Amino acid sequence: MAFNLITFLIYICFSSFFSEALPVKNRGDINWWCSTTPHPEPCKHFLGRPPKHISEFRTMMVQVAMEQAVHVQCQAKQLRKHCRRSRRKKAAWKDCNTLFDDTILQLNRTLQGLEANMISDFDAQTWLSAALTNLVTCHSGSVQLKVPNFISPIVSSSNVSELISNSLAVNGVLVNEQDYKDGFPSWVTAGDRKLLKTSSVVVQATVTVAKDGSGKFSSIQAAVNYAVSKRTGNGRIIIHVKRGVYSENIQISNNMNNIMLVGDGVKYTIITGSRSVAGGFTTYSCATIGVDGVGFIARGITFRNTAGPQNAQAVALRSASDLSVFYACSFEGYQDTLFLLAQRQFYKSCYIYGTIDFIFGNAAVVFQNCIIYVRKPLWGQVNVITAQGRYDPFQNTGISIHNSRVMPAPDLRPVAHLFNTYLGRPWMQYSRAVFLKSYFDEFVNPAGWLPWNNSNFALDTLYFGEYMNFGPGSSTRNRVKWRGYHVITSSTVASTFTVASLIAGRGWLPATGVPFVAGL
Repeated sequence: MAFNLITFLIYICFSSFFSEALPVKNRGDINWWCSTTPHPEPCKHFLGRPPKHISEFRTMMVQVAMEQAVHVQCQAKQLRKHCRRSRRKKAAWKDCNTLFDDTILQLNRTLQGLEANMISDFDAQTWLSAALTNLVTCHSGSVQLKVPNFISPIVSSSNVSELISNSLAVNGVLVNEQDYKDGFPSWVTAGDRKLLKTSSVVVQATVTVAKDGSGKFSSIQAAVNYAVSKRTGNGRIIIHVKRGVYSENIQISNNMNNIMLVGDGVKYTIITGSRSVAGGFTTYSCATIGVDGVGFIARGITFRNTAGPQNAQAVALRSASDLSVFYACSFEGYQDTLFLLAQRQFYKSCYIYGTIDFIFGNAAVVFQNCIIYVRKPLWGQVNVITAQGRYDPFQNTGISIHNSRVMPAPDLRPVAHLFNTYLGRPWMQYSRAVFLKSYFDEFVNPAGWLPWNNSNFALDTLYFGEYMNFGPGSSTRNRVKWRGYHVITSSTVASTFTVASLIAGRGWLPATGVPFVAGL
């Protein structure tokens, strides 16, 4: 991964702390071990004894983080009885309850994998990043609904965020380049190969959904629920969604792994909803489709939110699916179209439409050969393509847009000169986004990047980069002068944001059959 300067110094500092050359008497002191973490006080409070070595220290940190997360979950469940008279509290509680459940799942799979020595350090960093992102998302939703004092204090008082942050820092020292390149994860099966490139997928479909009555179901959610309930083992479920407009909000929960939705093409198979923040939902809960199950694949489908620019955040797709692939799909909305919540994701030959922060979140994600269409916003608004949400310097997350095109949508093109369009802005302290070898139309503002709400927030700690882009809007001559902005000239640096490095794609993408470029 490419570290910014501050993160690099932290990394060097931590690496030296954990050197095997240190005296044994120091390594036996719990105060010393905890002093090497970003949050030493919670570490000292919750760790019962000093570890013998760094690997044991990592396992102990994850263990105490999970124990505290379970404690938070129990407390949060007790708040349900206080939600009955408040729609906003109920909505915040519902989101947070789901997110707490997933945090425990991520911590548990990390702990079990470390204890059995069955996962890579990179896997652990991905899942720990997701666990922390869930807590941040819970808090953001509570703030959005104007009930920040309802659930968030439970998380703060339990130190779960700090304990996960410590786990990320300790594990971050152990992550090495080997984890980014070699091996196939155990959950990848040979049956997934070439599924996305052949029409035989439709013939192999587990179940068919059709609006015209020719399928077993007319509802996608009903088809997913049925197929999961009938599945034996963890094999791939293929659902053929025939042409038609499906007006429903869909949830692929974290116990629905290896689901594949195959449409008849973006012009013909459309999943649409209209939930929005202005309509009383959180950014998390307004998604037309939300995906949490591991290994989700979609091909040839449009995911749409029709709430419109006047209704603020309105998500078409929210994904926290690890090792997920979206191939030849379209994502249509205005503000916050595509919510890349967490974990490793890959988008190939897709179309993304939006106005403000419309590619956002804290996943490790690569877009290849995609077309990003910027739409006409409301008068007085500016367009911002990315808003990356990296909260902790050791999260292995970021948005990478590679070999793609940034274009005005048909509604914006005639009036593009009346609106400013930027490549991104920092949503969180360590926001990270790069554009590699992509085409920028002339409507991109010469500054390229926008501060968060006209502030100096994160300008030194973010990492925004551009590498070998082209087109009339690609000149870096008048770009921002922030410490965190980089005109990347080194192919070695640029390569850290490719499929091979950012999402460890060589280890799992070949099994999906999706064509991809591992490097630059």
